Formats: sequence, C-alpha cells, structure tokens
Amino acid sequence: MPHKAAQAVHFSHLPVATVLVDEDMLICAVNILAQEHFNTSEQRLLGKPLTNFISPMADIKKLLQRTLLGETVSADLFYTTLGHKPYSLYFSRQNDGFISIVLIAEGNRLEAESQSRRHEMAETISRIALERAHEIKNPLAALRGATQLLNEQVNADEKVMVTQMLLEIDRIRERVDGFLQVGPRANIAMQPVNIHVLLDDVCKGSAVRVQRVYDPSIPEISLHEKRFRQAIENLWTNAVEAHSDIIIWETRITHGIVLTGHTGAVLAIKIISNGQSIPENIQKHLFEPYVTAKSRGNGLGLSIVQQVVYEHGGKVQFHSERERSVFTIYLPLNHNATRQQGQKTC
Repeated sequence: MPHKAAQAVHFSHLPVATVLVDEDMLICAVNILAQEHFNTSEQRLLGKPLTNFISPMADIKKLLQRTLLGETVSADLFYTTLGHKPYSLYFSRQNDGFISIVLIAEGNRLEAESQSRRHEMAETISRIALERAHEIKNPLAALRGATQLLNEQVNADEKVMVTQMLLEIDRIRERVDGFLQVGPRANIAMQPVNIHVLLDDVCKGSAVRVQRVYDPSIPEISLHEKRFRQAIENLWTNAVEAHSDIIIWETRITHGIVLTGHTGAVLAIKIISNGQSIPENIQKHLFEPYVTAKSRGNGLGLSIVQQVVYEHGGKVQFHSERERSVFTIYLPLNHNATRQQGQKTC
C-alpha cells in the first residue's frame, strides 16, 4: 500500500518537506526534504505512524479529522520527537483520498516573514529616496553647468575655489546616483553569464588573498550582468574594507532552499571573510537602507545587494561562523542552460 501511494503521487519536486499519510495516519510517501528533516531514510518512514516522528499526537489527530471533513488546515507548535525541532504543519486532502502534510521549520517561517517585512520596508524607503533624488538631480545639473561657466570666467586664484565647488557637486551627484540604484528594476533583461568569470573579474588585481572553491559543473545562469555585478562588487568591497586577510568565494548547487516561483536546484554563491566582524546590534537590520557599521558610507550597499538578488528571483542571507562573516546568495538554477566545462577550481 505505501509503495502504491508513493507511485500515485509524485511530489519529489516540491521545494518543501512533504509527507503523504492515509486515514490511519500511516506514512505512505515522503520526499527527500522530509527525510532530511526527520534525519531518517524513506525505508524507515514508510508504513510507520506519523506520530512516531512528530508530536503532540492529540493535536495531529485533531487536524487530521478536520482534513478528512474537507478542510485545509494548519497549525504551529509541533516538534520532532527526535531533537524537538519546532515545526508548522499544513494538512490538505488529495483527490485520491490521501492526506498531504507540508512541514515548515519554524526558523524558515520566521525567516520568510522577516524577509517579507524587509522587502516592504526597503521598497517604501526606496520609493521615497527615488522621489527625492529625482527632485535634486535636475537643479544639481543646472548648478554644475553654471559652475563650469563660472570656471571659464574667473582668474587663476579663483579657479581653485571653483574647481573645489565642481568636485563637491560631483560628490553630491554620486550620492544621488546611489539613491537611484536602490530602487527596484522591473523586467530587467537577462542573458547567460558564467558566474565564475564574473567573480574572478570583480576581485582581479586585488592585494587581498583570494581562495576559490568553485563547482565546475555549474552552468551559465541568466543574469542582468551589469546589475548583478554591482551586487557582487558591493559584497566584495565590504569584505575588503573590513580588513580581511583572506576572502573565499564558494559556489555550489544545493537543494531544499525555498525561492518564490522556483522549484528544484538552487545556485549558492558564498563570500566568506575574516575581517572585522559586524556588530550584533545591526546584524538583523543589515539589508535595510541606510544601516551601516562604517564611520563613512551611506548604508546603501547591502540594500542594493538584496534588491538586485530579489530582482533575479533569489534571496541573500548573512551569518557569522567561527569569527568569519558569511554572505550567501541563492539564485534559481536554469537546468536548460548550457553546461560549462573546464571551470577554474582551487
């Protein structure tokens, strides 16, 4: 019976942990992600009661009864019997009578909610910044033109002061351009890009020691190269300015990462640096506009990184491990892309 059900329902491609049970709560099918969450093989799961692996039993039975009546239900405060990891469960009845149960780790749910709030805040602030930046840019151009004209009419002593004025105007214009970069881009044009060539190009000529841990099987991926390069450069610059002795670029194909609108394998691009650590009090707000630990800087760099990655259908995360700062970009992997051979590995 379990194997027949497993053959009847194909959900191995789902990007979330999913279990199929019958009316007696016996596990009939389980995808790979669920096996990883339970830390148990499919062979050990099939035919066993779900309550052997998830508790509390009474609450699971209540949800099951409601689902058998045709409801689609969910609840949190569940946990694995081994390791007591917290989960939310989503029950729904399939056309063949079996019950599908999606398991969402509490940490993943909180992360998704946090990312959603960050995106909403970033977009609100970005739109305000865009409006103000456009208001400033036109009169700024007129001011620069007038200053250039003045520069042609003053004597040599006055030229020093006027030249300084031009430099300050250009500095303001660069800041305004920075604000404009925060704004969202709609329908950006994509093209196949060799991610390893792009990473190498960004850190070319640097005095910092670079270590590359590349997966040579990664195909070209669809990117807006100029826009995505900006995100990579921002991460690289942050690592260098943190006085890192070594910076590690790592690429790999991974599974089990949830990206909106995408199922299947995901490309993970990781930059690891051992420079000055990011203060704990701002780590939760790193990707918000105008948040920075630097004495100089406008705090837009990581906000731009997040926006660019979001435009590409991915997400970016930060964590610290063993006194190292780690930023990871996750991008949808296009299986139809031409696979590249001979990538550099180190």
